[in-house]
Amino acid sequence: MLTVNNIQVYYGAIQALHGISFEVNEGEIVTLIGANGAGKSTTLRTISGLIRAKSGLIEFMGQDITKTPAHKIVKMGLAHVPEGRKIFPNLTVHENLLMGAYTKSDRTEIAASLENVFQRFPRLKEREKQHAGTLSGGEQQMLAMGRGLMCKPSLLILDEPSMGLSPILVEEIFNIIQEINQLGTTVLLVEQNAFMSLQIAHRAYVLETGRILLSGTAADLQANPKVRSAYLGDVIE
Repeated sequence: MLTVNNIQVYYGAIQALHGISFEVNEGEIVTLIGANGAGKSTTLRTISGLIRAKSGLIEFMGQDITKTPAHKIVKMGLAHVPEGRKIFPNLTVHENLLMGAYTKSDRTEIAASLENVFQRFPRLKEREKQHAGTLSGGEQQMLAMGRGLMCKPSLLILDEPSMGLSPILVEEIFNIIQEINQLGTTVLLVEQNAFMSLQIAHRAYVLETGRILLSGTAADLQANPKVRSAYLGDVIE
């Protein structure tokens, strides 16, 4: 579904990505793990068209999207839920969700998408008329994910969905990610919580200073001594 081939990205004179290559197959959850500054968010922003790669190739559903504008990439079925949620605090929950459906014009389809989001996130239905800025951190993350699902993406990109959440909410968010995947949406996940992301992912890549250091099945990387000591800490023995 997604092929990233040797992309190089710069911020001014500073090189952020040094020829990263990986792929995401239809139906998978693929996770990118690594320390802060490894290039994970930059990778996602480059895929979704928010940053332009200096060189390399990005293909989505067989089409070259390396230089495609972000809004056109969304129309192709790739939605990006950014780090920090980036909800619109002065709009209601309902209005925020409608912003996620701006590529759609069929009112029946939009209504069906809204209903699906409310089934997935019942708390959003309860708070439909509230301003998004009054929601808790966990509810805002659910809103950001719901907004991403409103365009009915075939690939959902999630950047740090558990950031700042309590352990109970983290578990809930990861359960929802699994459910979304099981219902047919492919997921590319960037997550500081390497333990949780490797629990739900099919495959994983480890990034370090803009390069891919390791790759394999999530189970293999969980068992890898380097990954265990660097990213899993004392979570598993």
